[in-house]
Amino acid sequence: MPKEPAVALRVGYDTLDGTLQVWPSRGTLAGDPQATTAVAKAVDEWRSPVEDRVHLPSSGILWLGEVDGARLALVAADVPGESASWLLQLTSDGTDFRVDRAVEYTDPGYLVYSDVLPVQLPTGRRYLVSARVDRLLGPDRQTLAVTDGLTAPVAVPACAAATVTARLRPSESLPSGKSADRLVDLGTGTAGPRYPLVNDDTASAGAALRGLDTCRLGEKTGAFGSIAHRVHGRVHPGSVPASWPIDQVRTKTLGEVALDDSGRLSKLEQLRWRTDDGVMTAVMVRPADGPPVVSAADRSEPLQGYLLPLPSPVVVLVWEDSSESSLTLPPGTPRRIDRPGLVVLDKPTSRQTYSLTHSDETIQRSFGGN
Repeated sequence: MPKEPAVALRVGYDTLDGTLQVWPSRGTLAGDPQATTAVAKAVDEWRSPVEDRVHLPSSGILWLGEVDGARLALVAADVPGESASWLLQLTSDGTDFRVDRAVEYTDPGYLVYSDVLPVQLPTGRRYLVSARVDRLLGPDRQTLAVTDGLTAPVAVPACAAATVTARLRPSESLPSGKSADRLVDLGTGTAGPRYPLVNDDTASAGAALRGLDTCRLGEKTGAFGSIAHRVHGRVHPGSVPASWPIDQVRTKTLGEVALDDSGRLSKLEQLRWRTDDGVMTAVMVRPADGPPVVSAADRSEPLQGYLLPLPSPVVVLVWEDSSESSLTLPPGTPRRIDRPGLVVLDKPTSRQTYSLTHSDETIQRSFGGN
């Protein structure tokens, strides 16, 4: 029998909405002390990418039972080292459990404040829903079957966005309930520890991410993966990128532009989203034929600068045009496009700096060279 850790791990979570227990203990093994002890032991031994450990007294087993012939545990793990909240997924073929998937909930606050959590199994995506969820619609707008809080497998693509929508029943915090609590799933190919669900209350994320390869967005050169998380001033590649989205994903059209030798017009858009580190942006071009091309991320500032990785790379500079702003380029810089608030240049062969004077401050962006 597994050795019991110094502190037990509660079954369920004591989050209340009035008298409603939002995350009650669920699953056929939730009352099995041997199974819960084995889960607690595995969680106690797990470490985050920065070697932080779980604080067991403020964590809880949300679901513990059997799925597809194997034992599964889902744990809301409080990791106080960086004020982080993790969803740990554990499996077992025998007596002991092991953490085989861990994703960090990047929205400040506790994971258990959410009502729909992602579960990834060999048979595909499932969702664990709170007691507040009255109905959950899948990407095809059909109601998902839910048993003891866990849905049946859901057809979610690996590298494309899919929308799921929860209807929340009336409660003390939501006296009228909520008819459409929207989430965008970035796909089953989203690699941990990145959290694959993005809040979409504005219903803008689905349209913004249409046609985009979400796996590529999450890579080191992609919009969502390009700004690394720093721990004590040092880059920590195993952590969730600082540019990983929480919500407010939307696009803004910058104009129709011709960026290749054919002269055909393509739509140039600015992609914008909120992260735990603030608002981030990128630019993308949607050609008339072929997949969209997306830049890496830039933090939201008065002057935004991007390198768009086309066959002939271009630099895109974006700012809010006003009488108080003035863009300065190196003398003789040729401009492919020069419009109020938008300049597109060929990528320079040597390092060049572009400056925007705005409200008594100067913001610079540099591109080119190696």
